[in-house]
Amino acid sequence: MTLLEKANEYQEKYRADKSERPEFHVAPPVGWMNDPNGFSFYKGKIHLFYQYHPYSTEWGPMHWGHCVSEDFVKWEELPVALAPDRPYDAAGCFSGSAIEDGDRHVLVYTGVMDSDEGDGSAIQQQCLAVGDGLRYEKVEENPVVPWERLPPGFSKEDFRDPKMWREGDTYYLVAGNRNERQQGQVALFESDNLREWRYVSVLADNQGKYGTMWECPDFFPMGDKHVLIVSPMNMQADGSEFHNGNQSIALIGEYDRQRHHLREEQVVALDPGTDFYAAQTMQAPDGRRIMIGWMHSWDMDIKPAGQKWNGMMTIPRELELREGTLYQNPVRELEKYRKDPVICDNIEISGACRVPGVKGRVLDVLLEIREGDFEKFSVQFAKDSAHFVQFCYDRAAQEIRYDRTYSGVDRDVVCQRSMRIKKAEKTLKLRLILDKFSAELFVNDGAQAFSTTFFTPLEAEDIEFLCDGTARVHIEKYRIALD
Repeated sequence: MTLLEKANEYQEKYRADKSERPEFHVAPPVGWMNDPNGFSFYKGKIHLFYQYHPYSTEWGPMHWGHCVSEDFVKWEELPVALAPDRPYDAAGCFSGSAIEDGDRHVLVYTGVMDSDEGDGSAIQQQCLAVGDGLRYEKVEENPVVPWERLPPGFSKEDFRDPKMWREGDTYYLVAGNRNERQQGQVALFESDNLREWRYVSVLADNQGKYGTMWECPDFFPMGDKHVLIVSPMNMQADGSEFHNGNQSIALIGEYDRQRHHLREEQVVALDPGTDFYAAQTMQAPDGRRIMIGWMHSWDMDIKPAGQKWNGMMTIPRELELREGTLYQNPVRELEKYRKDPVICDNIEISGACRVPGVKGRVLDVLLEIREGDFEKFSVQFAKDSAHFVQFCYDRAAQEIRYDRTYSGVDRDVVCQRSMRIKKAEKTLKLRLILDKFSAELFVNDGAQAFSTTFFTPLEAEDIEFLCDGTARVHIEKYRIALD
């Protein structure tokens, strides 16, 4: 039995019951999930692959899990696409991307192999697999971007996560790398045939800022600007924009096509929540740029004991760059799954109160705080007599503060985090997407987003509003149902 057959047999035999997993967020059928990979459109369907270790709920030798959708919301599981079964990827099939190339679906990924230096180090190189949307074969020319193609001073141990695209007759690929100063950078390559790649330039580097190694690069145009998404390791907190540890950031600026270099104009956090990393985008057939991220944290694992799966993805999000702000909102397709609307217009909230019909764990909730005399306004959800999760709006500080202290977590992990509101308006608009074990908050029409996971009992489904004065609000609540 091949390693791929073994993985698929295990997945089918030990998969968690659907009722135990998120309703409309991608999660593994069993085992461990991390980075989204190969987010792409092929033959009429949206494909999403992911870093996958089916045999335990901890990170292990990386495979590629696989699922497809027709609308970014309702996903179908497919067989495991890649397993670490060649000498050049025996230590793992790490992250990568995919493109539709004629009739072929082409995957590019990082193959990891142990080095022969005897120090426990590994070599990372870029490899191809070609398939029909269901089965994939690794090409004979692998690795197609061997470490020897790197200039002197570039790390062969940290050379990973290729993102590929096509412009005319030329293919391009960016990959994360670390230079001799131990700083993160993104290397750009080009090819005429996908098999032979030429080094072009350093597209961008961290200039001694924004963490160390840059993982999971993604580069694309938006309007008259270009956006480079990277996920730095070992970030240091910086004001209210960046927190400590791993996170995803966006560098926005002008692309100098002569020098093949991004002239950085601004750098922003994509999502300062407790659980967001390794974001990847694709362009939908209608032109929308859609992003998805891993809703987890390397440093915080709060999965309950006995749960058969670990890790999930965010809701896919539409990206727009407007007046220098990178907006992100849930894909519009989610709205067709809204059921049982409860709409409360211009109601008054004072003290602690519950609104009839506003409760549940799989919801799309819109909240507008229009006016009032108060200092703090909070919404508590996933709530019962012992548990709740909370977002609190501090009006004077213009901050939103998150707290999952009472979510049942029993580990010494981050439970509180703040986000300063960037686009302050007279009316504060909040959109809260709940799906059993996660919350995604979109602020002021998507000017900011905040993602987090929690594991209160599923029976904890109350929602309560708290105001230390009086606020006039508009509330819309929809149940999300895929059936």
